[in-house]
Amino acid sequence: MTFTLPEALRNPDDEAALRLLRRYYGDPVTGAGAAIGAAFDDWDSTGTRLADADRFVADDLVAVSLLSVRVPGAAAVVLLRDRADEFAELLGAIGPDRDLVDEAEPLTDDKWPGWRLQAALRTIDGIDTTIATKLIARKRPRLRPIWDRVVAEVTGARKHQWEPLRAKLQEDDRSLQRRLIGLHAKAGLPEQVSPLRIFDVIAWREGKDRGL
Repeated sequence: MTFTLPEALRNPDDEAALRLLRRYYGDPVTGAGAAIGAAFDDWDSTGTRLADADRFVADDLVAVSLLSVRVPGAAAVVLLRDRADEFAELLGAIGPDRDLVDEAEPLTDDKWPGWRLQAALRTIDGIDTTIATKLIARKRPRLRPIWDRVVAEVTGARKHQWEPLRAKLQEDDRSLQRRLIGLHAKAGLPEQVSPLRIFDVIAWREGKDRGL
């Protein structure tokens, strides 16, 4: 599968990547100038996010709305009520959140719980691939990268991103993973911002600057 790093991550100098992160997350101390999407990472209006790790709740719908998508009302009823137990079981089958780079086996089996959850979400009218990946990234931010049209254009991963990014993170003794962690520290980002989210923000912001 084709997969190309954003230009800012192909450049060995961190400054370009840091500029993109600062434009998105704002001042590292005050948060001033941050995009509204920066609130996605630590949104927890009820204080129950950890307890709700294996169940979609209303706070998750608010969180994904901060990333410029909306779960329609009818879809919310299915997700939070009618099929809530089904999705809780699928989330539980994935297991706890963990770094994608640590997944030893290729994520190419349709029976893998992550793919099963994504496929099940896509059966709800009004939930497309972009919304589905944002919902899963909300519950497993270190494991599930966000897929959207802009990131897909930047990386060339037009249909699939999960497996090619996993492979890229493991290349060269995990050099990309270590760089994303280093960028997290240099940018002074909150603990809740995962390496995958740093990748997503850099790719998305770079793509928007290119007019994608």
